[in-house]
Amino acid sequence: MEKELPELKIDMLGRFSMFYGDQAISFKRNTATKALKLLQILLHETFCGKNQAGIPRTELLEDLFGREELSNVANNLRVTVHRLKKMLAEAGLPEYDYVKIENGYYRWDSPMKVSMDVAEFLELLQQAEKEEKEQPKMELLYRACRLYRGEFLPALSGEDWVIINSVRYKELYSEALAKVCEYLKRQRDYETILELTTVASEIYPFDEWQSQKIDARMFLNRYKEAYQFYEETSRMFFEELGISPSEKMMNQFKEMSAKMSRKYQAAGEIKEGLKEPEYEDGAFYCTLPSFRDGYRLIRRIIERNGQSVFLMVCSLADGKGRPLESREQLEVMSEQLHLAIKGSLRRRDSFTKYSPPQFLILLVGTNQENCERIFKRILDKFSAKHRSWRQNLEYYVSSVADVESDNSRLHFRRNEFHWS
Repeated sequence: MEKELPELKIDMLGRFSMFYGDQAISFKRNTATKALKLLQILLHETFCGKNQAGIPRTELLEDLFGREELSNVANNLRVTVHRLKKMLAEAGLPEYDYVKIENGYYRWDSPMKVSMDVAEFLELLQQAEKEEKEQPKMELLYRACRLYRGEFLPALSGEDWVIINSVRYKELYSEALAKVCEYLKRQRDYETILELTTVASEIYPFDEWQSQKIDARMFLNRYKEAYQFYEETSRMFFEELGISPSEKMMNQFKEMSAKMSRKYQAAGEIKEGLKEPEYEDGAFYCTLPSFRDGYRLIRRIIERNGQSVFLMVCSLADGKGRPLESREQLEVMSEQLHLAIKGSLRRRDSFTKYSPPQFLILLVGTNQENCERIFKRILDKFSAKHRSWRQNLEYYVSSVADVESDNSRLHFRRNEFHWS
């Protein structure tokens, strides 16, 4: 009796990998080669496609060569199929045809059993849809969520066929995870919610799975952790996206603050919690939500004592007032501007990052003339190593008392600053 061949295990969620038994399959050629793309298309369409016969030749040509101008795509496909078979043999798989062509359809064919994470994910969702009882249904959805370790074929995220399927799989995953989290809340299984939403937050950091994660920590009475995670998340939203967290997350913050304030703490603990971790020279950097609160407080104070306070905006541009096109250049300049601002101001001044190219600075007890000197100090520090950078930094300054006026270029409303 012929010995049974090892299983071929394929992952496409989060990364592309192949294991033949315990042996990792690696390819010598670049992962963007046509032969490897053909392999991924055939595997996906054979085990996850709508048509069991495989993928039609016209569709395969479109997915493989659609954006290229080739005089003889049919010949190119034949060459690519041949290269794929050779590539698989060189990688350590048994000699076999692997590409089955029948009635104009192409599909994967192999002598060994194949398992694929995407196919298992879809199968679990189909089983869950047919299941009428809640507990086994949720167990199936939970297993599907655990299988989802990342976006579909991220290395090919620019390919049309990958984009279409990636969007579909993300929607299926999000729907399944939302149902599972709702069920687990009723079961009071907050640790599992935390486990699932931690993974979801890493895969899709801007889809606000963080709200579920914060909820779980709050239900577990881990308010300090929830508060710290909220601050990290809000910083990410403000600094990387330039937007504020959702209304739900803002409400969670208020609830956390209220519950934490009701918890008794000794005076010494309160004092230690309020202190800065260590002494730092220069201006005080804070997140945009904290800066916003400080701004509001300063406005109230100056209504009574008439103290002079200015709000300065420092912006990075290309020298002609246009946004910088290079993200890498913007990151380097933004980091240098952060250091320049901190090192140019007094400890009583505060600043925040409003967006990747813009910083807001609150200058207490100064005047218009001094604001110009302050900007010159920032500019000198910012361009100390790169004199050409001087043309990339612009500023605008306004008295805090004037910010609310209709003529000001800087407006503050709701939870955000708005720059015009």
